Amino acid sequence: MTTFEYAPAPESVRPRIRERYGLFIDGQWCAPQDGRYFETINPANEAPIAQVAYGSAADVDRAVRAARKAYDKHWRKMKPADRAKYIYRIARAITERGRELAVLETMDGGKPIKESRDFDIPTAAAHFFYYAGWADKLEWAMRAGRTPHALGVCGQIVPWNFPLLMAAWKIAPALACGNTVVLKPAETTPLTALALAQIVQEADLPPGVVNVVTGDGATGAALVGHDDVEKIAFTGSTEVGKGIARALAGTRKRLTLELGGKAAHIVFADAPLDQAIEGVVNGIYFNQGHVCCAGSRLLVEERVHDEVVARLTERIATLRLGDPMDKNTDIGAINSRAQLEKIEELVRSGVAEGAALVQQPCELPGRGFFFPASFFTNVHQSHRIAREEIFGPVLSILTFRTPDEAVEKANNTPYGLSAGVWTEKGSKNMWVAQHLRAGVVWCNTFNQFDPSSPFGGYRESGFGREGGVHGLYEYLRA
Repeated sequence: MTTFEYAPAPESVRPRIRERYGLFIDGQWCAPQDGRYFETINPANEAPIAQVAYGSAADVDRAVRAARKAYDKHWRKMKPADRAKYIYRIARAITERGRELAVLETMDGGKPIKESRDFDIPTAAAHFFYYAGWADKLEWAMRAGRTPHALGVCGQIVPWNFPLLMAAWKIAPALACGNTVVLKPAETTPLTALALAQIVQEADLPPGVVNVVTGDGATGAALVGHDDVEKIAFTGSTEVGKGIARALAGTRKRLTLELGGKAAHIVFADAPLDQAIEGVVNGIYFNQGHVCCAGSRLLVEERVHDEVVARLTERIATLRLGDPMDKNTDIGAINSRAQLEKIEELVRSGVAEGAALVQQPCELPGRGFFFPASFFTNVHQSHRIAREEIFGPVLSILTFRTPDEAVEKANNTPYGLSAGVWTEKGSKNMWVAQHLRAGVVWCNTFNQFDPSSPFGGYRESGFGREGGVHGLYEYLRA
């Protein structure tokens, strides 16, 4: 049998990258007050990309004061239809610069270029388009005759797995409702947030409506603790989210949290297995498993377990791991060395506890942070790999015999962000979905997102919703 290799297909677009980025405050680029900068690197080759300003508490204060001035002087007084025009302008600019932004996202974060190009950037633009349409219809959204009012200044902290998309999820509804924003991107992936700041500047928004302060956890803590912020929206780890909730308890500040997950992906024996396997692959190996709602626990009906394992073993052998900038790549780079070490430690624990590890047969690049697509069989509910969020391309496979048992095992987790169900019977799909304690349940599909659909979790996966009309409620008061 002749085997043909794919020819290299490197992305040819090269983005405009500055050697050093400042903070974006009050419509202008400025240096951090203490003169500190940090380096952001390409996780695929560990090469430095740019120097980025480290925002201190004083810089956060400058940004909040600029946002307050813009709120009082311009944004809340502006006609909603005029606010919509600015938001629409941002959406158009993201679309026009889509290829450049996709390359920047891949360079800074490590995800395959085809995912950045086909999912992250178009979905980010779609959120701005969607909420531009809501800006002058807020009375209808509130219903019951209530008059909507903006909250004021909103602090928004986004993670490193979907940097631009998470920024769009938060900024677009906040602006549509008449709020101003201070955004703190993740320290390992700040570049697309800074590119978005350039777009905001070119879109001629009033100075201070959107501010971007880069830095690490201390920068985010300064934003959370600032007295003149009415709302904090955070996406990230459950541990940090709990700390934010404790810090804001008893204050006047509004809070939404989208935190970790350990989603169950349930496959019944009557499911179309070819489609289900593709759904499983998409559910756990998309973005190297750096997805809060990743289907990281596969629950398979016992009588098709061996067939599913055989098919999945064959399927992951076809995945291509390597340079994220190559359009053929399916598995890109892990976001950071720290995240790679966490994945490796949890995988070692799975082997030590007796689970059987299966990995795609491939050679890892000599430089960069890479981990092959993997799954475990012979997993027990008590294993760490079945209970802790790995946040990497690692799947745990368990079995069940009845729908009741599938639901019981699926709900046996402190998380509640998402789940997936595969069966040819619609009634079974609906029954299982109604009994799963998860914010989003996909039936015969996985990882489907739309700006008009709310997203969020329960329990240790957080509270509040982003997307859809529900996303507006988080930025309004009656």
